[in-house]
Amino acid sequence: MSFFAILFALLIEQARPLARSNPMHAGLRAWALSVGRSFDAGGPSQAWLAWALGVLVPPLAVLAVHWALLHWIGWPLALVWSVAVLYVTLGFRQFSYHFTGLRDALEDGDMALARQRLAQWKQVDASDLPRSEIVRHVIEYSVIAAHRHVFGVLAWYAVLAALGLGPTGAVLYRMAEFASRYWGPRSLTRHPISEALRSAAARAWIVIDWVPARLTALSFAVVGSFEDAIEGWRFYAQRFPSDNDGIVLAATAGAIHVRLGGEALRAAQQHSEQDFEAGMVMDDSGPTPGSEPEAAHLHSVVGLVWRSVVVWMLLLALLTLARLLG
Repeated sequence: MSFFAILFALLIEQARPLARSNPMHAGLRAWALSVGRSFDAGGPSQAWLAWALGVLVPPLAVLAVHWALLHWIGWPLALVWSVAVLYVTLGFRQFSYHFTGLRDALEDGDMALARQRLAQWKQVDASDLPRSEIVRHVIEYSVIAAHRHVFGVLAWYAVLAALGLGPTGAVLYRMAEFASRYWGPRSLTRHPISEALRSAAARAWIVIDWVPARLTALSFAVVGSFEDAIEGWRFYAQRFPSDNDGIVLAATAGAIHVRLGGEALRAAQQHSEQDFEAGMVMDDSGPTPGSEPEAAHLHSVVGLVWRSVVVWMLLLALLTLARLLG
């Protein structure tokens, strides 16, 4: 059932993408704001309580509906429920709007428009960035978005669905990612957020994203230049073992032979047991090997991502077939 739920959700999302401003996302933001106001008292225990309520309650509610549908009605409506949940949590079109606009501007040679769109997308100052740096940033941000909106969701959904938990994994992953941003160092919320809650959200996100990030890096290696991707992954992981985003980007750089190392790759977390600091920081690792980023690499990224999706879907189809025959 997992394969068909993912397939239908992706097809529906391509035909009718979820609007960027929608009641579901607005409701989740209101939920996170309410939990933070009510339980974030500044201490570590209150921070973990706020994180648990904010992140775990929505997937538990989704699980309750899934089990109720299975028990009282049957698997057809449970499948519809899974498709609906995946439609909200999974998909390219939730971030591809920005990627497509930037790619078109770069291909047209309109650097002013490209800088404007990059600044609007990531809320950064791109006024002085040269063309190669804009391309580099677009690649980095787009790959991380693809990982968080597609491959990470697929990984958690597939694992928990195989355990009979329906679409719970997809919601858990996206809620943890949302919490890391909403309660993160770059949060735009006006409500004050304690350092304890920021730390809890960042630590939990590193743990939850650890396996999906490596699965994404592996899939990029399989469909790209395998040896170069694995070498980049290995080298980066030795230096920054807790930086999941950096591992994905290092594998991407090797898979398509492009030089990365902009802001997204400078994400090595500086932390200890007593002091945790999340966010983008400078490091001395330098850029990855590869050619200078060009607009043509954007097409390579699109091909890399779509080939990886095909590999994931084929694997899920084989697993589904084996389960049916077994």
